[in-house]
Amino acid sequence: MAVERSEFEARELATSAIATQKRILVTGTAGFIGFSLARRLLADGHIVCGVDGMTPYYDVALKRRRHSILMASSAFSAHEFMLEDAETFLNVARAFEPDVVVHLAAQAGVRYSLENPRAYVDANLIGTFNVMEAVRVLRPDHFLAASTSSVYGANTEMPFGENDRSDHPLTLYAATKKATEAMAHSYAHVWNLPTTFFRFFTVYGPWGRPDMALFKFVQAILRDEPIEIYGNGEMSRDFTYIDDLVESIVRLLPAIPAVGHAVADTSDSLSPAAPFRIVNIGGGHPVGLMTYVQLIEHHLGREANKIMLPMQTGDVPATFARAELLRSLTGFEPRTSVDEGIKRFVAWYREYHRL
Repeated sequence: MAVERSEFEARELATSAIATQKRILVTGTAGFIGFSLARRLLADGHIVCGVDGMTPYYDVALKRRRHSILMASSAFSAHEFMLEDAETFLNVARAFEPDVVVHLAAQAGVRYSLENPRAYVDANLIGTFNVMEAVRVLRPDHFLAASTSSVYGANTEMPFGENDRSDHPLTLYAATKKATEAMAHSYAHVWNLPTTFFRFFTVYGPWGRPDMALFKFVQAILRDEPIEIYGNGEMSRDFTYIDDLVESIVRLLPAIPAVGHAVADTSDSLSPAAPFRIVNIGGGHPVGLMTYVQLIEHHLGREANKIMLPMQTGDVPATFARAELLRSLTGFEPRTSVDEGIKRFVAWYREYHRL
């Protein structure tokens, strides 16, 4: 049965959820997205339990700086261990008694999956399985977890919709994320666990990861070092500013999926067999890579020394999100322009590095 939900009703639903204090367990709180979400949840008055493995994939000092900011709040508790440790995770989660679990921890990076594939199996498959097992035991009101636009892989039909085929991942990273979606659907069905998976589209902004293009380009340009531009600059991405992503997640917290309650007048991804839904979080406004670089140059006041290279293995030429389902569920979609987002990142980068 389809349920009509106006934009006003979606906003009211999100507002009421924010007004009610929740106990929210978030994995990956020392990471870019987990930190940003946890900081928002704390500001909204929630109690947050954070779990992070502090892996050395990139600068651990940046991760600890993020956690130190969160730990300034008495409503935040931090736990450092790997999600592969199932017993410890279950014990921490059981002691916290979460109303909601948001699973963001993962081994990220498309290219790194070519160098260290086992890290993706351990963190993304085994780690996610352990989180799902804890969710099965504790039965929070809502389980939400991160996937990626990379699961669309070789799909060339754009914009990408949640119900489009995603059977041809181009990297192990994408394959593990697709696998976690399937694993979670089976758990949602067998154990009746309300579950929402987000597919993120190129998230960027202050406190971002050093391995992402924006961070690398800004750093290199300020150091008068060349930047490498793959695909000969002909790629495009649907960039999502971090604050918009966090706002989307916060508004999805109360959008608990239930079998037979699909959203009307949109292509809902709600499963016919389980309380399970996939939601794209992207603005639906792809930007060309060279335009992206030009905006970085503009806000830095410097021109980059560009090295043009062919596309790397595992890369896709473009990403483009269909955002109608997100808008129908929450009354919101990412709206920060790439120009404004890059401006804010550059300001943060200069402040963080005292430049």
